[in-house]
Amino acid sequence: MTSYEKLLLKNKNWAKEEIDNDPEFFKRLSALQTPEFLWIGCSDSRVPADKITGTQPGEIFVHRNIANMVIHTDVNLLSVLDFAVNHLKVKHVIVCGHYGCGGIKAAMTNHDYKYVLNMWLRNIKDVYRLYREELSAIANEELRADRLVELNVKEQVMHLAKTSIIQRAWLNEKRPHLHGWVYGLKDGIIHPVFEMNAGTPIDPLYEYDDL
Repeated sequence: MTSYEKLLLKNKNWAKEEIDNDPEFFKRLSALQTPEFLWIGCSDSRVPADKITGTQPGEIFVHRNIANMVIHTDVNLLSVLDFAVNHLKVKHVIVCGHYGCGGIKAAMTNHDYKYVLNMWLRNIKDVYRLYREELSAIANEELRADRLVELNVKEQVMHLAKTSIIQRAWLNEKRPHLHGWVYGLKDGIIHPVFEMNAGTPIDPLYEYDDL
């Protein structure tokens, strides 16, 4: 049996277990999607949103990319954000990074990762530049990377607040609240590092006056 065939077999076993426990589970799930959370996480296979939060299918709407970035030109991310905020009416948007992130570590080097990855990692380098003084004062490379993980999460949450999608929802519906979390690969614990409640003031340069 190949590795992908094992995945299909496990899927059948999982579906059977769910039906055995609750015969109406998939019928209910297929009829309605009402998640309270949008999760913007890292693509790292060790950080599955449902597993580490103990949630069930239908409870979290998920977008993942390398190093959990919120980039203002990323149509994929923005379409997910728009759908989650304006159609699913989520109450919370979570940006969750993780310690030991390969994307963060790569951005801390001067290595050429070729065009596409270089372009993506430059956004993380921009975060490093903003906090260069603080980060340069951390002698231990692993601790410096962990701190950049936290600061990157903070900046991505702030990027969310700069979007018209979030600002319009804040103005009209007083939601969603924004959360910056970091997951620990070594202990499995999520650490909140930054929060922005709906309506939190931001730099006026980024505020829209005609929403």
